[in-house]
Amino acid sequence: QVQLAESGGGVVQAGGSLELSCVGSTSGRSITAMGWYRQVPGKQREFVASITTGGITNYRDSVKGRFTISRRGAKNTVFLQMDSLKPEDTAVYYCYAREITSNNWGQGTQVTVSS
Repeated sequence: QVQLAESGGGVVQAGGSLELSCVGSTSGRSITAMGWYRQVPGKQREFVASITTGGITNYRDSVKGRFTISRRGAKNTVFLQMDSLKPEDTAVYYCYAREITSNNWGQGTQVTVSS
Protein backbone atom coordinates (compact mmCIF):
# COMPACT_ATOMS: atom_id res chain seq x y z
CA GLN A 1 0.00 0.00 0.00
CA VAL A 2 1.48 3.33 -1.06
CA GLN A 3 2.24 6.05 1.47
CA LEU A 4 2.32 9.63 0.19
CA ALA A 5 4.73 12.40 1.16
CA GLU A 6 3.64 15.94 0.24
CA SER A 7 5.68 19.12 0.14
CA GLY A 8 5.80 22.56 -1.46
CA GLY A 9 3.17 24.46 0.48
CA GLY A 10 3.83 27.90 1.85
CA VAL A 11 2.79 31.54 1.95
CA VAL A 12 2.79 33.64 -1.22
CA GLN A 13 1.34 36.92 -2.38
CA ALA A 14 -1.52 37.05 -4.85
CA GLY A 15 -0.24 36.49 -8.37
CA GLY A 16 2.64 34.33 -7.18
CA SER A 17 3.43 30.67 -7.81
CA LEU A 18 4.01 27.45 -5.91
CA GLU A 19 4.73 23.88 -6.94
CA LEU A 20 3.39 21.05 -4.81
CA SER A 21 4.92 17.59 -4.96
CA CYS A 22 3.68 14.18 -3.88
CA VAL A 23 5.92 11.12 -3.82
CA GLY A 24 4.73 7.61 -3.05
CA SER A 25 6.65 5.06 -1.03
CA THR A 26 6.32 2.35 -3.67
CA SER A 27 7.18 2.07 -7.34
CA GLY A 28 3.60 2.99 -8.17
CA ARG A 29 2.92 -0.12 -10.20
CA SER A 30 -0.48 -0.56 -8.53
CA ILE A 31 -1.51 3.10 -8.94
CA THR A 32 -4.17 3.89 -11.53
CA ALA A 33 -4.52 7.64 -10.91
CA MET A 34 -3.21 10.45 -8.72
CA GLY A 35 -4.42 13.94 -7.98
CA TRP A 36 -5.11 16.75 -5.57
CA TYR A 37 -8.01 17.91 -3.41
CA ARG A 38 -8.16 20.95 -1.14
CA GLN A 39 -10.11 21.92 1.95
CA VAL A 40 -10.75 25.11 3.92
CA PRO A 41 -12.17 25.26 7.45
CA GLY A 42 -15.93 24.77 7.57
CA LYS A 43 -16.19 23.52 4.00
CA GLN A 44 -16.11 20.15 2.28
CA ARG A 45 -12.99 18.89 0.59
CA GLU A 46 -13.12 19.76 -3.10
CA PHE A 47 -11.52 18.30 -6.19
CA VAL A 48 -8.67 20.28 -7.77
CA ALA A 49 -6.93 18.16 -10.41
CA SER A 50 -6.17 14.57 -11.39
CA ILE A 51 -4.08 12.58 -13.83
CA THR A 52 -4.41 8.95 -14.88
CA THR A 53 -1.58 6.58 -15.70
CA GLY A 54 -2.49 7.19 -19.33
CA GLY A 55 -1.89 10.92 -18.95
CA ILE A 56 -5.51 12.08 -19.01
CA THR A 57 -5.94 15.21 -16.89
CA ASN A 58 -8.93 16.90 -15.29
CA TYR A 59 -9.25 20.25 -13.49
CA ARG A 60 -11.94 22.08 -11.61
CA ASP A 61 -13.13 25.08 -13.60
CA SER A 62 -11.74 27.71 -11.24
CA VAL A 63 -8.11 26.57 -11.71
CA LYS A 64 -8.08 25.88 -15.44
CA GLY A 65 -5.36 27.87 -17.15
CA ARG A 66 -3.58 28.52 -13.84
CA PHE A 67 -2.75 25.05 -12.42
CA THR A 68 -0.94 22.21 -14.17
CA ILE A 69 -0.77 18.63 -12.92
CA SER A 70 2.03 16.41 -14.18
CA ARG A 71 4.08 13.27 -13.61
CA ARG A 72 7.86 13.13 -13.80
CA GLY A 73 9.48 9.81 -14.51
CA ALA A 74 7.42 7.53 -12.27
CA LYS A 75 3.83 6.50 -11.64
CA ASN A 76 4.25 7.23 -7.91
CA THR A 77 5.15 10.92 -8.33
CA VAL A 78 2.83 13.80 -9.12
CA PHE A 79 3.25 17.58 -9.13
CA LEU A 80 0.87 20.51 -9.11
CA GLN A 81 2.25 23.73 -10.55
CA MET A 82 0.12 26.65 -9.35
CA ASP A 83 0.48 30.01 -11.08
CA SER A 84 -1.42 33.28 -10.75
CA LEU A 85 -2.51 32.31 -7.28
CA LYS A 86 -5.53 34.01 -5.74
CA PRO A 87 -6.56 34.41 -2.09
CA GLU A 88 -9.44 32.00 -2.71
CA ASP A 89 -6.86 29.29 -3.46
CA THR A 90 -5.90 29.30 0.23
CA ALA A 91 -6.50 25.82 1.62
CA VAL A 92 -4.88 22.62 2.80
CA TYR A 93 -4.00 20.63 -0.30
CA TYR A 94 -4.18 16.83 -0.13
CA CYS A 95 -2.57 14.39 -2.53
CA TYR A 96 -4.33 11.13 -3.32
CA ALA A 97 -3.42 7.95 -5.13
CA ARG A 98 -5.98 5.47 -6.40
CA GLU A 99 -5.01 1.80 -6.40
CA ILE A 100 -7.01 -1.18 -7.56
CA THR A 101 -8.13 -2.08 -4.03
CA SER A 102 -7.77 1.15 -2.05
CA ASN A 103 -7.56 4.94 -2.05
CA ASN A 104 -4.66 6.63 -0.26
CA TRP A 105 -4.35 10.19 1.07
CA GLY A 106 -1.41 12.33 2.07
CA GLN A 107 -1.14 14.35 5.26
CA GLY A 108 -1.85 17.65 3.50
CA THR A 109 0.21 20.78 2.91
CA GLN A 110 -0.93 24.33 3.69
CA VAL A 111 -1.11 26.91 0.91
CA THR A 112 -1.79 30.50 1.94
CA VAL A 113 -2.21 33.31 -0.58
CA SER A 114 -2.21 36.83 0.82
CA SER A 115 -4.02 39.80 -0.71
